[in-house]
Amino acid sequence: MRSFTSCSISALIFAAAFAVPLSAQEGTPKFLEEFELQFEASARKFVALAEAMPESAYEWRPGEGVSSVAEVYMHVATYNHMYPHENLGLTGPVPESEYSRWEDDISGKAEVLEILTASMQYVRDVTEGMKSGPVDGPTRLYGRTVGEWAVLFQLVTHMNEHLGQSIAYARMNDVVPPWSR
Repeated sequence: MRSFTSCSISALIFAAAFAVPLSAQEGTPKFLEEFELQFEASARKFVALAEAMPESAYEWRPGEGVSSVAEVYMHVATYNHMYPHENLGLTGPVPESEYSRWEDDISGKAEVLEILTASMQYVRDVTEGMKSGPVDGPTRLYGRTVGEWAVLFQLVTHMNEHLGQSIAYARMNDVVPPWSR
């Protein structure tokens, strides 16, 4: 009985070790489809929340030294451009010299919404461009060598982190997220 159990466990470990590479190779379109679903859900919420926040709240911050509402939105827009540029080697529609200053320089609701919305479209364009090939080529992300897919994963993770922050900011300003009404 013991040899059967050891053999079964060994077979499972062996199968699991080789299942990941096969699924990564065969699942590139599936990964991008799932990424698009996750990204769209978050992007729609982010933009809807930015639209729901009153102009007067864009300068609001929960405390000294903490990002304002506008700075959080611009931070997300910045990283929507930065990850593809720095980690995928893509040249986007906005030069780095411009998006690197957004958090410090942009605070009006109309301009924030325009830039935030355009950054979401840029991510969509990047994803569309990746559909023609594999997304597992090596790249660097925070000092590690990872597959290109990890950059997209990090991008949506980053956006969701700040979506949660933005929901808290909205609630502190008596704004109910539109999807919660």
